[in-house]
Amino acid sequence: MSPFPTAGLGLKPQHYSEAAACPAVGAQSGLWFEVHPENYMVAGGPRLSWLETVRAARPLSLHGVGLSLAGDERPDVEHLARFRALIDRFEPFVVSEHLAWSRRGGVYHPDLLPVPRSREMLTLVCDHVDEAQRALGRPLLIENPSAYLALADHDWDEVDFLVEIARRTGCGLLIDVNNVHVSASNMGFLAEAWLDAVPGELVGEIHLAGHRPDPVWGEALLIDSHDAPVSEAVWALHDRLVSRIGARPTLVERDGDIPEFSVLLAEQARAAQALAAVEILS
Repeated sequence: MSPFPTAGLGLKPQHYSEAAACPAVGAQSGLWFEVHPENYMVAGGPRLSWLETVRAARPLSLHGVGLSLAGDERPDVEHLARFRALIDRFEPFVVSEHLAWSRRGGVYHPDLLPVPRSREMLTLVCDHVDEAQRALGRPLLIENPSAYLALADHDWDEVDFLVEIARRTGCGLLIDVNNVHVSASNMGFLAEAWLDAVPGELVGEIHLAGHRPDPVWGEALLIDSHDAPVSEAVWALHDRLVSRIGARPTLVERDGDIPEFSVLLAEQARAAQALAAVEILS
């Protein structure tokens, strides 16, 4: 197993066998896989068995989508317990979640919903991150969301808000470069300036993904669809970020219109080459 995860892929069930058998050579020597823990919170069955096989061959990360850290309710205790059981079983090298809310009144919403960056929200999010980290026994990496609608009542710039959460809780940051690109296009700010403002020492992981223009509004509204290849604009932003902060484990996500494993490996290889170039230059 590679001692240092470099470029990874989101693991899909149709690729379990190929993922476990992928040889650790060349760009794939640092290959790792990420899964959503919510898909594995079961008592047994083939999914856990398959994941055990992949984990025996490769490093693994757990990327949560259900903690609702920015919701107005405390994190679900039972959900945290199931999450912790997976951490103890699979020993991921990193655990992450989103700066978003997705649950209220016991109802889970199938999206990562935005929040105003207010002083009150900062306190609430930090309380929830602290509670989650205690329950999980791990520091979290918090991911920046995509933005589609300008919200009122922001007291904080987004980067400053994320940095303050990290300062107060000891968590790190997961920088989703595609989300930055989508948000910058939709909200009218410079993605380069956003990324340049992020303290490199807080970044524990990077995400890359594809996006599409909205079917009605076109390029005026980009959607973080995860069903397309990583765009050249996002690749350029990734190169800019790692050239400044150094190599970080970088994940290529694809959640819709899943191609053959070899197609995803080609994107993974491109990310690995970008990280290797940074290491050589440094």
